[in-house]
Amino acid sequence: MTGTREGAIARAHTRFDSGAYLDNLRRLVAVPTESQMPDRLPDLVRYCTETVPGIMDGMGFETAVLENPEPGRGPVMLATRIEDAALPTVLIYGHGDVVRGLAGRWREERDPWAVTIAGDRWYGRGTVDNKGQHLIGIEALRAVLAERGRLGFNAKVFVETGEEVGSPGMRALLRRDRDRLAS
Repeated sequence: MTGTREGAIARAHTRFDSGAYLDNLRRLVAVPTESQMPDRLPDLVRYCTETVPGIMDGMGFETAVLENPEPGRGPVMLATRIEDAALPTVLIYGHGDVVRGLAGRWREERDPWAVTIAGDRWYGRGTVDNKGQHLIGIEALRAVLAERGRLGFNAKVFVETGEEVGSPGMRALLRRDRDRLAS
């Protein structure tokens, strides 16, 4: 089965229209990944070990958590799907950390850790920066896989948890894991 571009786009629209995208976004936003708050380190770890891998379950990716070389800082989740070593590898980047949630200070008593829909707007910490964006990439991969049965390229999904505080430890992590991250 070769599938088509139009077919993959239609599948992505169907997932969005069915509420599947929103359900997954709610799962991501529900994790309070405030990298500025040292006590949130367990949430950053859970985002990389459970939440994102759970959303990618069944897509044929092997997931790993890369420990941050800087003590006390959040890890990186790396999901890898190699279809053929001769094919090019695409790296999709995202960050799962968010700026402080400031619960109790949102208008209309909105909860930063829940997606609230008001008209055509969606509110929740990370819906735009950056949980929604890396979810779009994951859902696009899912649509292509569903349409074609394969990607036709290798893919790596790299989700870090320290972008909002300057990505501490990232340079050392990239050096240390350069072969694993090659794309």
